[in-house]
Amino acid sequence: MKESAVKKIAVLTSGGDAPGMNAALRAVVRTANYYNIECYGVREGYNGLIHDEFLKMGPRSVKNIINQGGTILKSARSMEFKTKEGRQKAYDNCVKHGVDALVCIGGDGTFTGAKIFNEEFGIRVLGVPGTIDNDIFGTDNTIGYDTALNTAMEAIDKIRDTATSHNRIFFVEVMGRDAGFIALNSGLATGALDILIPEKKDSISDLFANFRKGEKTGKASSIVVVAEGEKLANIYELAEKTKLEFPDYDIRVAILGHIQRGGSPSCADRVLASRLGYGAVTGLMEGQTNVMVGMRSNDMVYTPIEDAIKKHNEINKDLLLISEILAI
Repeated sequence: MKESAVKKIAVLTSGGDAPGMNAALRAVVRTANYYNIECYGVREGYNGLIHDEFLKMGPRSVKNIINQGGTILKSARSMEFKTKEGRQKAYDNCVKHGVDALVCIGGDGTFTGAKIFNEEFGIRVLGVPGTIDNDIFGTDNTIGYDTALNTAMEAIDKIRDTATSHNRIFFVEVMGRDAGFIALNSGLATGALDILIPEKKDSISDLFANFRKGEKTGKASSIVVVAEGEKLANIYELAEKTKLEFPDYDIRVAILGHIQRGGSPSCADRVLASRLGYGAVTGLMEGQTNVMVGMRSNDMVYTPIEDAIKKHNEINKDLLLISEILAI
């Protein structure tokens, strides 16, 4: 590789934590070390840039973290970084430490901050997609998605045991404020009767029709998986409306919540994070900036951060059809 375009980098994790962020951090630090680039970790995201929370990091700084969930650098949402004054402080601290590039691990909000920072001050930035929602354009999967999906699947499997034992209907809410990837795939994997996600127009009459179909085929218990961002109604309202329509049903509600964000990352997330962390450093070395590194069809690609923010991964409509067919 020709001479690096950067000499000293800083890496931060920002926004919601995701399993595999530590693996990505480890890959950034060790790749930088391999290529003789100095590396700092920044604590608590953009807040750390503003308040000078820079930590010199080397290979031993990231030992035994590839299997840990969360982020050892901590994460925070920074209101001060949204102001020009706050970003000026952050830039001054980068200059103070001689940092000429940032690796920003996170999602939409993280990338928006990085893009503005680059445009205002010219410091190189490169994004690494870390979010369980899998809604970032420019990569087939985001870091943390596979782990969260498997956590949801395992939880729903356990709920099904109770549903079957008591002939109950369970409405299970999974994470996904604006995206239904976890709901769709966990619902398909666990044999849900219906899957309600923000990307499709659901109706209460269609939900009731699916319950009636289930009755005709002899279903005594059912699971309905609902993304937290479902527009039709919240999960409690859906359960109440269903109870009014089917008063004999024994209905329960389960919200999986933040359990989906934690835990040791899966093999797929560890490998993905390692590849993207490596790609972030080598991309900066090659002169890339204001882009996000991702994997598409198993190839490393760089997408302009503006596209990663404005566009979104689309739900596979074939999976919706398959889930309906197999739920009979």
